[in-house]
Amino acid sequence: MDDKLILALTERFSVSNIAELDLCDGTTRLILRKDAAFARGAELSQEHAGAPGGPAAPAGGSAVHLGFVPGESGAHARAETGTESAKAAGELITSPIVATFYAASGPGAPPFVKAGGRVKAGETLCILEAMKMMNHLEAEFDCEIISVKAASGDLVEYGQVLFEVKRL
Repeated sequence: MDDKLILALTERFSVSNIAELDLCDGTTRLILRKDAAFARGAELSQEHAGAPGGPAAPAGGSAVHLGFVPGESGAHARAETGTESAKAAGELITSPIVATFYAASGPGAPPFVKAGGRVKAGETLCILEAMKMMNHLEAEFDCEIISVKAASGDLVEYGQVLFEVKRL
């Protein structure tokens, strides 16, 4: 596959709501997976994917992990992701939809939550705007916010990590 074609496919894939794409042209196989799909055990080809963990996340989007497998063969290795190390430190709250992430109720308003803050079950964590509908993402349990993984105005994908929390 041509490098320009791969770059174009990667860019379009990163802004789509597709979680996984597997293409084969007879000689090369291209596998594109986003964080949610990748965390479930995606495999990368060490000889073509570069450093473990795949390429860096595109600006303003979720990480897209690439795997290139020449033909149907190739050495495979499990790739470690930040998601696995985050799970050890706390629980992850992910986006239930593709949407625009808003940390506050409006411009200039204080954010709903900050790192180090405590939230009770039912309290709003953020607003996810999809198709002009403002959806309040609420905490399902009492927790402490360890970190906020998205910035206000970011486009977030289904399954993208928004918050790392510790249950109280």
